[in-house]
Amino acid sequence: MAFAERSIKRFTTAVPLYIQIAETLLDEIESGALTPGDRLPSERELSELFGVNRMTVRQALYMLETQGLIIRRQGSGTYVAEPKIERKADRVFPFTRSMQRRGYVPGAKVILLEQRPVEAAVARRLQLPVSAPAYYIHRLRLINREPVMLERFIIPADRFPALETHDLESRSLYEIMETEYGVTIDRAWQSLEAVSATEYEAKWLGVERRAPLMLERRLSFDRDGQPVEHGKDLYRGDRFRFVTEVAPLEI
Repeated sequence: MAFAERSIKRFTTAVPLYIQIAETLLDEIESGALTPGDRLPSERELSELFGVNRMTVRQALYMLETQGLIIRRQGSGTYVAEPKIERKADRVFPFTRSMQRRGYVPGAKVILLEQRPVEAAVARRLQLPVSAPAYYIHRLRLINREPVMLERFIIPADRFPALETHDLESRSLYEIMETEYGVTIDRAWQSLEAVSATEYEAKWLGVERRAPLMLERRLSFDRDGQPVEHGKDLYRGDRFRFVTEVAPLEI
């Protein structure tokens, strides 16, 4: 692992050593010197290569692990993780179709599906009377049977009557809207922010409590400009990367 010997010379006292070690390993991953599935040297070997104690190495590896760049397998070692899935931040994201295009097998598990009076703040966004009936749905999205995203969305019950009779575990919500109700999602207002997993979210997503997640808030509109869906989706930070095209310089 000659790269470690070269990288040590760049270490400075201005930045904590564990961060510099993590960045060195990241450089090797991004350059292709380390590829998905490659096994990293043990903590002892890395501590010798970098000339630091094992606690410093452990901190560096933990930093990379929380970013989804490496995976630790009990009794086996530490390996370079598969690349994150790129999600265009400036596009409406139909999960099922997008994952199929990438060669994954998408899946879903309905955690909650109930009809109740809509809350005032959501009613305003969906342009509904306060206390109008609405469907509240929590759905876990999977890729190759692995949980990767937790959807929480609210839609008007009067516009989508008997929604619970449709199979939300094997069919796309947007496909059901279009096929069964003649409603096509045309555009959406979306925002992104980094959050930490709560105990509930961590349980369903299979991550540790306070693990990094990306929260996407969404208000979707049909072709007539009417709001039809209020959503809050939580993506695992170790499985997705959000990208967008470079926009003109803000003046």
